[in-house]
Amino acid sequence: MRIVIASDKFKGSATGAEVATALAAGIAAVLPHAEVEAVPVADGGEGTLQAAIEAGFERVTVRATGPTGEPVDAAIAMRGGVAIVEMAAASGLDLLPGGARAARTATSRGTGELIAAALDRGATSIMLGVGGSACTDGGAGMLQALGVRLSTGGGPVGPGGAALAELVAVDLSGLDARLAGVEVVLASDVDNPLLGSQGAAAVFGPQKGADADDVAALERGLARLAHLIDAHPLARPAALTPGAGAAGGVGYAALAVLG
Repeated sequence: MRIVIASDKFKGSATGAEVATALAAGIAAVLPHAEVEAVPVADGGEGTLQAAIEAGFERVTVRATGPTGEPVDAAIAMRGGVAIVEMAAASGLDLLPGGARAARTATSRGTGELIAAALDRGATSIMLGVGGSACTDGGAGMLQALGVRLSTGGGPVGPGGAALAELVAVDLSGLDARLAGVEVVLASDVDNPLLGSQGAAAVFGPQKGADADDVAALERGLARLAHLIDAHPLARPAALTPGAGAAGGVGYAALAVLG
């Protein structure tokens, strides 16, 4: 008998590889002659990077901006021209200092820095795995790290989704030109839109520490971002697209701006 174990993580308890090891040990105890193969998998969230490495990708360490602005040691995975970028590696809940949630101000900037690192290494295809994020900023930080200018009346917009309510202008002309020749694939396990009762702030904000007032503030910020980007000639309207609400709206930025 041949048995394939394709296991995701048990969130908060064990990684996909640890789950596979435990299951394999249990199977071996009952079916000692069975051929067992462990292939850890992931859904775009935590563990996606490790699953790629288990499948033969090379781990590349990258220094990036954490969700509250502190530097973190993250990584991407590379094989040939294919790069795997796991958002949680740079912008994840597990990286919050002391575990303290920062619903209004957490940023996805580090995720953009991981994408830039993949471009620096010659990636022609990038799989962006989203999930486990600490932020609800509509991917604004990610876009800023890739050259997009987001401005208020007094300068660049601050980090986090709440600050986006003050946004007055979006300039996409500075987006990293290398992205034009790269295929970007969004890996997500949710199909929520960006806004509304099923949107990023309402559904996922509380997981990131948002109370009712925070959710309202984040919704205002995301709505302002979408209003400006959806109308931009270099973007595509995506606020209602399934998956736009993934990872605090990083799905939206990927769909609308990264293509």
